[in-house]
Amino acid sequence: MFDYKGKVALVTGASGGIGKQYAKELASRGSDVILVARSKEKLEALAAELSSTYRIRTYSLPTDLSKANSVASLAQQIVDLNLNVDILINNAGFGTHGRFETISNDEEQEMINLNISTIVGMTHQFLPYMQQQRSGIIVNVASLSSFQPIPYMATYAATKAFVLSFSESLFAENRHLGVRVLALCPGTTKTEFFDVIGTQNMPGGINGTPESVVKAGFKGIDKKQSYIIDGVKNYWIAQASRFMPRKFTAIMGERVTRPANIQIPASTVKQ
Repeated sequence: MFDYKGKVALVTGASGGIGKQYAKELASRGSDVILVARSKEKLEALAAELSSTYRIRTYSLPTDLSKANSVASLAQQIVDLNLNVDILINNAGFGTHGRFETISNDEEQEMINLNISTIVGMTHQFLPYMQQQRSGIIVNVASLSSFQPIPYMATYAATKAFVLSFSESLFAENRHLGVRVLALCPGTTKTEFFDVIGTQNMPGGINGTPESVVKAGFKGIDKKQSYIIDGVKNYWIAQASRFMPRKFTAIMGERVTRPANIQIPASTVKQ
């Protein structure tokens, strides 16, 4: 079992949802917590709550990690605080929803930067120290969509497929160096995510909670897994895609996730 007491944990996207729950759980286990997100007010309120409740040190570092040079700037702030990161929770990210051509390229590029480039940059910054200490944890928040294409969320699903592959590779590289790397793959979860992308009508409903997702994350680390999926139902959904032709998976996915306002021409329905 990993001893969290006295460790320094960095949580991105910490102002709400899964990130906020991760910060609370780490603080309850005795870790000092560096909180990172865009909202200064939310971070400062959470920092005050955690330090008061759990008697640990908290650091609020408001940062927009989708911006150029933000990772290097954040890393320098942590150096200036004379801190080293033992636990890294790469949770910051967002999604887009709709027909690909209707989503602005700028928004898609910002999402790619945050969901992929930021995770790579954060790992470059903080993994070497963990390797030197021969101890550490990196949790990259992926998604159930890492395992199959998601029409109308095409770019988002592709970024999360990257996160899964990247994390599994780093897991293998670091398994003998004392650093545990995990891709945490939630299904639909009750957070602000679906408010941001503009839909609450997901197939099967929105059933997961930040608490269940974070609990799965700690379980995956304890068992030294390379990835973990939140929920038994979600696990079998992910595994089913391995046994079906990729074309069939994509077409069925399009039928299931198609927004109500999108009409398919009758001449193409059977294609």
